[in-house]
Amino acid sequence: MKRSDLIELLVLAAIWGASFLFMRLAAPEFGAVATAAVRVAGASLFLLPLLGLREGLGDLRTHWKGLLLVGVLNSAFPFALFSYAALSINAGLSSILNATTPMWGALVAWAWFGQRLDGSRLVGLALGFAGVVLLAWDKASFKPGGSGFAIVACLIAALSYGVAASATKRYLTGASPLAVATGSQFAAALLLAAPAWSMRPAAMPSAQAWGAVALLALLCTGVAYILFFRLMKRVGPTNTISVTFLIPVFGLLWGWIFLGETLSASMAAGCLVVLLGTALAVGVLRLPSTTPPATS
Repeated sequence: MKRSDLIELLVLAAIWGASFLFMRLAAPEFGAVATAAVRVAGASLFLLPLLGLREGLGDLRTHWKGLLLVGVLNSAFPFALFSYAALSINAGLSSILNATTPMWGALVAWAWFGQRLDGSRLVGLALGFAGVVLLAWDKASFKPGGSGFAIVACLIAALSYGVAASATKRYLTGASPLAVATGSQFAAALLLAAPAWSMRPAAMPSAQAWGAVALLALLCTGVAYILFFRLMKRVGPTNTISVTFLIPVFGLLWGWIFLGETLSASMAAGCLVVLLGTALAVGVLRLPSTTPPATS
């Protein structure tokens, strides 16, 4: 990986890590659904002209069914769930739970495409789930004011991302990456418009909340997708997926700097177990082979 690619990877992780901070600032005033709706609408307005300049709008008509499905699974549904979680759990914990996405993706690929799960991947899945249990052990209260439902929402959102990855592979292989990014955001904006209007905030959100949701749309969605797909083209999916392991670092860092969030020992341990398990589950790391070397 070139130095410039590594810098872009770090920038992308920093941007996506900041999305959890911006949701914490926007969701209490906008509400979960409206936050997600403004996010995807703003991203659509940013990406549509770029796609038009590249004469890629035809892909939206050709692949509209797949884009609608991916828009639900990769944007509308998970963005609303993470915004809901931001109402009761901190940015750092949300970003750690988001890091289970590749683990869910490996499980979905096994169920959908029959992708083989070897010993390393199975151990990784077990470790990843153990890390989630460790993170949620003293936090997952489902009583009023508890964070249990928020943690479940994050895990369902991460699972939705995992399903979206397989759906993209299954239905959108013929579409350009920019068309997938643009079309999925536009589809999500259409799907969320009516629910967001019915659940719009009673009072006008503050300038801070508007700034946060604008950065969510333009920076954390529009610009981030461009960086992501450019890295996919330059360094391939295996290297690009490493951004997942960097996002919690920045999620925790931004939460600590701007929101005064703290990192407990149990959260740090859970984070390390989740990241190790995810790395094994997606094949970034592998357990040492126990097969004896062949002799001649």
